[in-house]
Amino acid sequence: MPHKFYGGPLSLYSGKARAYLDWKGVDYEEILSTTEVYRTIIVPKVGRPVIPVMVTEAGETLQDTTLIIDHFEAQIGGPSVYPDTPKQRLVALLMEVFGDEWLVIPAMHYRWNYNEEWVYGEFGAVAAPAASKEEQLTIGRERGQTFKGFCPILGINEQTIPAIESSYEALLADLDRHFVQYDYLLGSRPSIGDYGLIGPLFAHLYRDPVSGEIMKRLAPNVAAWVERMVDVQQPLSGEFLPDDEIPDTLVPVLERMMAEQMPFLQKTADMFAAWAETNPDIEIPRAVGMADFAVEGVTGQRIAPPFSLWMLQRPLDYYRDLPEADKLAVDAFLSTIDGASAFRNFTAERQLAFKNFKLGLA
Repeated sequence: MPHKFYGGPLSLYSGKARAYLDWKGVDYEEILSTTEVYRTIIVPKVGRPVIPVMVTEAGETLQDTTLIIDHFEAQIGGPSVYPDTPKQRLVALLMEVFGDEWLVIPAMHYRWNYNEEWVYGEFGAVAAPAASKEEQLTIGRERGQTFKGFCPILGINEQTIPAIESSYEALLADLDRHFVQYDYLLGSRPSIGDYGLIGPLFAHLYRDPVSGEIMKRLAPNVAAWVERMVDVQQPLSGEFLPDDEIPDTLVPVLERMMAEQMPFLQKTADMFAAWAETNPDIEIPRAVGMADFAVEGVTGQRIAPPFSLWMLQRPLDYYRDLPEADKLAVDAFLSTIDGASAFRNFTAERQLAFKNFKLGLA
């Protein structure tokens, strides 16, 4: 029996996990997250309506794309999406955080401000695949309102939208220059960083029709990378660049992350530390308040999610545990990245763990 993957074509994180499963050559069956599947399988197993969820052939339930990927990295031999060398490994981990936890902002903006009517039909088609188009649209409107409602708390509003679009178009231009020369971020093999980026850049920003047209027009090489990622022609193939090389074309992408995301994450960490101090025995909430963020010189506020700090722990822990010689090499590289001190000097008083489908203090 193959593994069972519960997801959906319009789901950002389903897109991330699916692309990985296809490249890794995992034998799985994808099952739509219909209303019935949520009620009878996902909520009973995980405790809340969330996708993707993987139920392995051994009956183990996995939720969260990073944990799904790490499970199969441990189970299946052959090439890994985690580079062995220190600079490439760190960059790949950083790009996963950037894609997973930051590019959700443009992904949600373009979906709900450019593709809203189309997306309602998509929600309905997933929830009730046997229903008529009219019924699907009605169901989709009801189901989609929750997701549309996330836009304001993600910092998407009239004041920030021009800056969000300017930042996203600049990112597309930087990535387009990179993918002229390279199939993936770090060579001819996809890394965990590619999978961080593919969720928002495929499921929302390529697949949704209006934003897909924008990507293909402004950044055809990014669109071609998306197509390579989601239509895997040669599983378990390719190599990372030799000698721990980081392409110069990735420097602007890393600098964008350091300028936009890292200051916000530091504010989130500070807020979470204060929250944990006064709430030691309470389940960690989805957000610990609203925090300032800045994009292209425009300031807004968005929810401060502790989950983003758990994701950031991966590159932080890797960096801090490096042997001295490797750390020197990584520091030399980071010194060439404007704003990288925000990562190197990041302070987080509380460590987090993700166990039993919940975030908790480590």
